[in-house]
Amino acid sequence: MTALSRSDAAFIRPVPSGGHLGGACLRARELILLCEAAGYDIVIVETVGVGQSETEVANMVDCFIALQIAGGGDDLQGIKKGIMEVADLIVINKDDGDNRGNVAIARHMYESALHILRRKYAEWQPQVLTCSALQNRGVDQVWQTLCDFRSTLAASGRLEQVRRQQALHWLQQQTKEQTLHMLFARPDFARYFQHTLQAVKSNDLSPRTGLRRISEFLQNHYFQ
Repeated sequence: MTALSRSDAAFIRPVPSGGHLGGACLRARELILLCEAAGYDIVIVETVGVGQSETEVANMVDCFIALQIAGGGDDLQGIKKGIMEVADLIVINKDDGDNRGNVAIARHMYESALHILRRKYAEWQPQVLTCSALQNRGVDQVWQTLCDFRSTLAASGRLEQVRRQQALHWLQQQTKEQTLHMLFARPDFARYFQHTLQAVKSNDLSPRTGLRRISEFLQNHYFQ
């Protein structure tokens, strides 16, 4: 990263998630499009983590890479079904020194797990690769495999199909976000919502009853 930050051909922009779930910030897709418009033909998006819910970025990129470190607990975290189902490529870093044995074990675990999962794409079998960024070993193979993946999907027409589906997903998500924003901007609803929250907090209402009353409020005031 230090060497890359000194390159005139690279632009690095840290963006906080702002509490937004999914692993990336709320405007990540727009930032990707902005970088592409600026002439950057390769855009790498690093997420805040690899939890089961941190996979929203898969709806923004051509290739989703799950980067793992063996021996530190990440190998167990990464085998969670949510990550394995969306990963196009699994890369285990720090394949060097005393950690090489742990990397070999982790690689076998990932490969075994992939065999029992349904493929994300019929054209591509997700692969498990190892590398050492410290020793600059295996990184070229990771890049070549990524290029092979993209070429395979482009040749079959799947890449264009995926990008169209991603655009639809973005529209759906943003519609929900904007609708909620406009709804909570209404003083009457905001007051009723807070009143209901307090009633649930004081145990005067059950959460289910609170939800029903909020639904009735919306129906009576906005959806008649």
